[in-house]
Amino acid sequence: MKAMIFAAGRGERMRPLTDACPKPLLKVRGRPMITYHVLNLVRAGITDIVINHSHLGHMIEQELGDGSRYGARIRYSHEPVPLETAGGIANALHLLGDEPFLAVSGDIYAPYFDFSQVTDVLKDKDMLGIPYPPDKRDIAWLWLTPNPWHNLDGDFALDMYTLRNDGDVKWNFAGIGVYRPEMFDGIKAGEFVKFGPLMRKFIEQGRVGGELYQGPWVNVGTAQQLEELNAPLAAKTGS
Repeated sequence: MKAMIFAAGRGERMRPLTDACPKPLLKVRGRPMITYHVLNLVRAGITDIVINHSHLGHMIEQELGDGSRYGARIRYSHEPVPLETAGGIANALHLLGDEPFLAVSGDIYAPYFDFSQVTDVLKDKDMLGIPYPPDKRDIAWLWLTPNPWHNLDGDFALDMYTLRNDGDVKWNFAGIGVYRPEMFDGIKAGEFVKFGPLMRKFIEQGRVGGELYQGPWVNVGTAQQLEELNAPLAAKTGS
């Protein structure tokens, strides 16, 4: 399985830090956020990685290179203008291939997420070994978390292992998912397309599975969150 790490966002809420450094390269406990993902993907045996970038993207390439020092093969999908999540995936499909792939946001801190669990979540056959019709099988699988302070209403409901757009209890989308390439059919390379409406369409069709992840997870969206994550290290080092 291949993986894509999203790293094209401008990080407006993190300014002025992101004026001189792309958001995924901001350090949490001494290490760039994106590097946690690269290391954890390699640890899980996922070594073919695509990273999209835009703002100061050359700095990401300088930091990670071709990935060989991590045991990975990293390729890059440059976006002159950020294309949003769905548009960014469609723009990189020629690098991701024809099989289901993992995609993860480069600005989340989830150091203990086990990426080895993602490789077989999208099933092509039922429990009896009968192939699903192409238009009936799951097209995506998302990981959800308990709702953080900045998204108290959540994003999606979870009915057993099937996502719903509506429900009494909604959970937060963790920014980690597995997708079939055909989900992005009809989106042209270079086209600006948001993720939410596309995902909700397939959820309405009952074609999106998911599960709850309750390990450490932070969507690092503000300078204060970054400071809070680094505070234990600062206290330990006396800085």
